Amino acid sequence: MTASLYSPIIPMAHCAVQLFIAASPARQAYYRQLLEAIGLPGLMLVERGDADAVLLAEGGESLLDASLPGLAEPELASLLPRCVGTVVAPEYPSLLEGLSRLQSLLNENGPQTGDHRDGLVAISPLMRQLRNTVAQLAGKPVTVMITGPSGVGKELVARAIHRMSERAQGPFVPINCGAIPRELLESELFGHERGAFTGAISSRAGRFELAHGGTLFLDEIGDMPLDMQVKILRAIQERSFERVGSCESRTADVRIVAATHRDLPSMIADGQFREDLYYRLNVFPLSIPPLSERREDIPALIDSLSVRLAEEGLPLPRFTPAALDALQGYDWPGNVRELANLLERLAVSYPDKLVGVHDLPGYCRGDRSAWTAPSGGGELSSPDSGLSLKEELAALERRRITQALEASGQVVSRAAERLGLRRTTLIEKMRKYGIAAA
Repeated sequence: MTASLYSPIIPMAHCAVQLFIAASPARQAYYRQLLEAIGLPGLMLVERGDADAVLLAEGGESLLDASLPGLAEPELASLLPRCVGTVVAPEYPSLLEGLSRLQSLLNENGPQTGDHRDGLVAISPLMRQLRNTVAQLAGKPVTVMITGPSGVGKELVARAIHRMSERAQGPFVPINCGAIPRELLESELFGHERGAFTGAISSRAGRFELAHGGTLFLDEIGDMPLDMQVKILRAIQERSFERVGSCESRTADVRIVAATHRDLPSMIADGQFREDLYYRLNVFPLSIPPLSERREDIPALIDSLSVRLAEEGLPLPRFTPAALDALQGYDWPGNVRELANLLERLAVSYPDKLVGVHDLPGYCRGDRSAWTAPSGGGELSSPDSGLSLKEELAALERRRITQALEASGQVVSRAAERLGLRRTTLIEKMRKYGIAAA
């Protein structure tokens, strides 16, 4: 392979392609090395069930028709349910051309970076497993309970379940059970008749009626008052309810998806949540991990959030590798919501500019600004930042890998030599930390 083969780069600015290589182990290894040498940003090699595209080792067109979901071949479509296109690349030029055409196709018709048709950014193993579980249960008529800390994206998961279900053409109706005053919550859920209470100047349908044929998302169900828990339990069990001020029973065909950040079993023990309602809702539990446990998702989340902010007229800055490394090292107690807020703030302060690590808020820099370089063979010193030794070593390793790649012109094999690692070992570490050759 000549040096010129390193120069063509397909710009995948807002579209991450997850590629499965359909070939013998030997040919898989060949194409892996070729793709890593090219260094395509935004390209990830994945197992077949998570693929946006499949690379066929021989024969056929460079890109099959991808206007319909799945592949043209029925047998491949069943094996690759998320795949929207096929690249056939017996030789290097057609591989580059095929990936370029696939890039254009996904930008026009596909989801944004890491944001697949189910709406979930899933780069980390934890989120990929969650996304696969969502795909499995979406078509089943079961009630789902989503748990996780605030800001992790529970409503996003609920919407993904709705979009992937047979009710996708029906309405998705969310209601935050903790944000509505208790005296108005019954009316919001079940509706009211004219004159039912002061201010009820006309009849009004509630969320149950509005969600007929679709999905009702009961967000923060743990904040629902006990007296309302009895009524919501009856409505779920009997699929019937009465509007406030009416004796007429109404029915609604809805799927219930509930979510909470609270520890419901502890609330049951304290008498704050009904046990029968808990078991009625907790048919299929889903737990969303905090962002600190899926740091590999942060670059893809940044790209996905950047697209949304750009649509609102807020062009985001670009991040240096060190700044991105700092963002991945931060614990994000506010999870994805906190990340989105920071990006919005940076979009206002540094529109279309390059942001370095020192341009980030101090709390994001974490141990990077606090490390003291050893002198005279002394020991490394670090403030009492609350980070474990494992986290500190991981941060140092990420930084060393990024520096080696920058010094080696983003050539993985040269960076491996600088670090004294085997090339395959470095590639595995890059996957572990979500580092892509620029």
